[in-house]
Amino acid sequence: MGRLDTLLRYLNPWRLARALRSSVSPRTKRNLRREFDRSLLAKLGVVLLVVVVGAAVFAPLVAPWNPTNQNLDNEQQPPLGFSRAETQTGQEMVNGSLQLTNETVVVDATTARPLGTDGLGRDMLSRVIYGARTSLLVGLLGTTLAMLLGVPTGLVSGYYSGRVDDLLMRIADVSLAFPSLVLAIALVGLWGEASVAVPDPLVVSGIAPAIRGAISLPGGLTYPAGMPETFTLPGTVIVVVGLVNWVWFARVARGEALAVREEEYVTAAESLGASDRFVIRKHVLPNSLTPILVLATIQVAAIILLESALSFLGFSGTTLSWGFDIAQGREYQTTAWWIAAMPGLAIVLTVIGINLVGDWFRDALDPGIEGEGGGV
Repeated sequence: MGRLDTLLRYLNPWRLARALRSSVSPRTKRNLRREFDRSLLAKLGVVLLVVVVGAAVFAPLVAPWNPTNQNLDNEQQPPLGFSRAETQTGQEMVNGSLQLTNETVVVDATTARPLGTDGLGRDMLSRVIYGARTSLLVGLLGTTLAMLLGVPTGLVSGYYSGRVDDLLMRIADVSLAFPSLVLAIALVGLWGEASVAVPDPLVVSGIAPAIRGAISLPGGLTYPAGMPETFTLPGTVIVVVGLVNWVWFARVARGEALAVREEEYVTAAESLGASDRFVIRKHVLPNSLTPILVLATIQVAAIILLESALSFLGFSGTTLSWGFDIAQGREYQTTAWWIAAMPGLAIVLTVIGINLVGDWFRDALDPGIEGEGGGV
């Protein structure tokens, strides 16, 4: 019962979060700074993430239009640098009779809508900016949930081994037997779309309307002030992606715990009477942190892709999502390719940025790996 009690206490996610914060040593911070100074790709990844995260956080200030407002007069407007030809049908009087006529009209891009509009006249740049909120929130919160479930499970499994290890890893094996997307769809279908409307602090507080109202555009135009007062947080999707991906953290943490528990400093701590919880928190977790952090960055990117797939299939519960816009763009592939291409490009750039940051972490935290800037 003693070991089981320790297991249950250590599975507390808040204990894990505090332990993770205390595990980042000054040496780790120095290594991160050194590798960042050496690596051009690390800088590029950080720049991409700063742009995406900044746009998501300050969406009511940087989005040029309300992403939900429809304007059929501006439907399928092309992005800058492109034009679109459409055939318009009209009527005219010929020899005393009314006849239908077809006229080819060229629709040009405008600077007011640099990424064009969708089939309902909604601004694509604004939708891409607001869609970043959904994808990033699901990616970060889903990864955090997966870590809180998987890391303590893996650490306890590897440290105790034996029956505890067999039980926890068999549960992990069962989870791995199901394809991630199929399992996610099944869970969403089981629980439904538990979407939460979260008030936008910049809009509700009046900050965004005041700033937008004070901006003057060339030609005497005013900056559109009306922005959504809430944004949708797809709660079910966050829980689902966390439950689908916890097993990867568990397996990585278990492998590290199996190796670390054989180290001399762990044996010395145990011989001095240190409790299992103390050894796991002070020795096993800090020395297992490197692969866990690298995996976390990879999982954020993977979860963003999974969320986009769920949105594409209509399971996200929100219409402001990159995957949702890609799905809407299927109907316009031959006439308005940018409707699907722009959110798709946003996904690509975000995932590249996250993976580059993950490579930076790997090169900085693992002394046995030669990064772009050399070994640490």
